[in-house]
Amino acid sequence: MGEATKVLRSSIHAFLHSYHSYTSVAALLVLPVSALILLSQAVVASSPQALRLISSRLRSLFLAASFPAASPPFSLLNLMLSQTIFSSLFALPFTLTLLVLAKASVIQTAIEFPRRRPSPPPFSSLLRLYSPLLLTHLFTSFVLLSANAAIFSLLFLLFCAAELTGLSSSPSSLLALSSAGAVLYSIAVANAVVTCNLAIVVSAAEDCGGGGFLPVLKACFLIRGRVATALSLALPFNLAMAAVEALFQYRVARPYRLSSGPIKLSVVSEGFTIAYIHSILIVLEIIAGCLFYKSCQSGSRENWEDGADHHYQTELEPEDKCAV
Repeated sequence: MGEATKVLRSSIHAFLHSYHSYTSVAALLVLPVSALILLSQAVVASSPQALRLISSRLRSLFLAASFPAASPPFSLLNLMLSQTIFSSLFALPFTLTLLVLAKASVIQTAIEFPRRRPSPPPFSSLLRLYSPLLLTHLFTSFVLLSANAAIFSLLFLLFCAAELTGLSSSPSSLLALSSAGAVLYSIAVANAVVTCNLAIVVSAAEDCGGGGFLPVLKACFLIRGRVATALSLALPFNLAMAAVEALFQYRVARPYRLSSGPIKLSVVSEGFTIAYIHSILIVLEIIAGCLFYKSCQSGSRENWEDGADHHYQTELEPEDKCAV
């Protein structure tokens, strides 16, 4: 937890160090993505047909896999997955273009901190990084889908075993199994997400052969022993983004649904302000990922040097004994 706090503090310092560069990226590149993410929540609230369609498909999948789809943990999991899928599809065009360019710009700026006062990177360098970052982004999406499929397969085996042993006949046992399955799913997906986020940084910071699976492998190597730090670092950003999304629902989406006339200018301006705050949080999360990558890299280098010194000393010990 101490290392996560240190990285978080350094991220805020780095953001203030290059305030104009980061805020420009947030306003020009990240803001449209944040606006679409927030608007997707409003669209779901005003016309839930699309969300209901996704939710019914997931519920059918849960029932086919013998999951207790009606239990509270799986009902909540169904709702969260449906909202995530809908928001991802709603913002997909801007995610694959503007957000990838924003990540390239922020990573290039943050990776130089604090050696010099960086200026915004030229657009040509962003275009050079766009292809490997896009390939890595697509591959990490495949990794997340694979992680979901793997954990659902494990839960399928778990509930099949519970049905064979008769544990599923007891409501209390079924609720306990559902809660344990939801917790197991959350832990597995959270580990996959932080590893994929680190892979994006690795793809932009290093030459990994054009992106794809190599940055993911390097991220798995770097994050060993630091998963708890990565999760502690991701938690405040996720909570802050959830709070901003709830604020958008309360201050913008709800008044729009309740009003009978045209939307007021004050509500529109407040919506843009909330979307800008959301984009700033995304930029801060990318900066934190960069500084966490540098921390992992320095820690791995120190471990390698310690191991090399130990190996060198063990090789010299027989020679020293012979000399004596």
